[in-house]
Amino acid sequence: MPRPRSVSRGADAVLSNSELARIFNEIADMLEILGEVVYKAVAYRRVADVIERYPQDVAALFAHGTPPKLPGAGPALTAKLAELSETGRLEYHARLRAQVPDGLLAMLRISGVGPRTVKLLHEELGIDSIEALRAAAENGSLRGVRGLSAKTEENILAGIARADKRSGRLLLHDADELVAGMVASLRDVPGVHRIEPAGSLRRRRATIGDLDLLAAVDDASALIEALDRLTTVERILSAGTDKSSVMLREGPRVDLMVCPPTAWGTHLVHFTGSKEHNVALRGRALARGLSLSEKGFKQVESGELLLSAEEAEVYERLDLQWVPPELREGEGEIAAAEAGTLPQLVSAAELRGDTHTHSDWTDGVDSIEAMARAARGLGREYIVLTDHSPSLGIARGLSLERIGEQRAELDRLNLELAPFRILHGTEMEIRADATLDYPDELLARFDVVLASIHTGRGQPREQLTRRALAAIENPHVDVIAHPTGRIVNVREPMPLDWPRIFEAAARTGTLLEINGSPRLDLDETLARDAGRAGVRLTVASDAHRTEELGQAEYGIDVARRAWLSADQVATTRRADALLELLH
Repeated sequence: MPRPRSVSRGADAVLSNSELARIFNEIADMLEILGEVVYKAVAYRRVADVIERYPQDVAALFAHGTPPKLPGAGPALTAKLAELSETGRLEYHARLRAQVPDGLLAMLRISGVGPRTVKLLHEELGIDSIEALRAAAENGSLRGVRGLSAKTEENILAGIARADKRSGRLLLHDADELVAGMVASLRDVPGVHRIEPAGSLRRRRATIGDLDLLAAVDDASALIEALDRLTTVERILSAGTDKSSVMLREGPRVDLMVCPPTAWGTHLVHFTGSKEHNVALRGRALARGLSLSEKGFKQVESGELLLSAEEAEVYERLDLQWVPPELREGEGEIAAAEAGTLPQLVSAAELRGDTHTHSDWTDGVDSIEAMARAARGLGREYIVLTDHSPSLGIARGLSLERIGEQRAELDRLNLELAPFRILHGTEMEIRADATLDYPDELLARFDVVLASIHTGRGQPREQLTRRALAAIENPHVDVIAHPTGRIVNVREPMPLDWPRIFEAAARTGTLLEINGSPRLDLDETLARDAGRAGVRLTVASDAHRTEELGQAEYGIDVARRAWLSADQVATTRRADALLELLH
């Protein structure tokens, strides 16, 4: 497997043990590709394995002038570790990277293709990328190379197909589904006290690479064996005493880390935070005479190990507020935690309603009644039914006559379902010429009006911005739905002039939507900028069937990553308060 490149950091950066190990493993890969004597690569791999399992933070020890004696690390490798630890980069690694094309390292992602095979293919056939490897396997060129056969070509093509499937980052929604099944299968293994997702999934990023699980256990062997036996596992990449890595048949790599319950806090902090967040924490620890790793806090002078069973203890020892996982990205949260000014983030429990839902009257699947009852079952107090306007022909948009019929149906259901409420809304198209799909006199009859752009997305930035602004300035438009039009991993966002959009929305009181469907639109960066500009936002599911109503909670994830509090999110209000805010 290829490893990520090393990253240049400041002199006060502290690389984690896993980062050091990955750099050494990548050096070993490159040495083999370059045809260096085998023992050199073996030496780097052995030391990488030692570092990965070392109980203390190796870089921190070097930084304090107390380098550890690592088995297999002679004077030359120790000097390289010192350089990495003190500067965050390694000149030798950089020189090798300049000699090995990126495509050769990328080929190591293919199952069964190791450094020696990459070297052979490059020398014999000039293959320097996955695409060139695919073409050679498809036209039968590989079987002409010594040691390779038609079966080799089949295996390589199958490996490329699997790599293609995994190359894209996994949508948050899909990652949740995968992990939920795995955790359900593993939590009852004897000796497991806790098991939780970590990494970018716990930080609730829109897309996920590898999946990280952390478990507090009495005995790791039973849990690691249970993971390896799961039917969803394709192959075991590594299985140790405190970590196991597997590749799923229909999904990404999964890394399971284990720890004793007494060290749960530092492990969870370490395996949740981004690199930037964790580097900042380690720096604060060093300033207090402590070396922080997943194992705990080690007093540099005495060597005493201080354990933390809970995350809050870790931040408290560093004189910080506890930082919610969604904020651990190295984007100002440490300074805010030090100053005690972290916001009280909005929570899913505060979500009272849903401002964007559809029914089978247009492009939805379920009836209005089914949608309402399902939303009530989730604890919502109201939904806004926002079926489409006519311009979006594919959605069977509502005519004036059908709008009246729908309103009568809502009146009937509201009597039956009270105190639950169905507010009458619309998702109205903003046409390519910046006009709106319904006249003002009709818009005034809706409880809530959403406006959105589905068509003409290829227009220039200024024209798209004018369309959005036209809707925002209309006194009857309450919400701009999925404002960028993106769909994660599928469609790029529209390039609107966001400062102008935010100024107009704040001035007119028009809400901007955080859509919890796979759009996740607005994203956290724009939502945070909108909040700073004084814009109020709404979180909605954009559900077209009952099963999708829970997507609103993904909108809450985005809102939390955007540092938003409940008062900035309109759907934390009751229905009457929402209508008062809008009108």
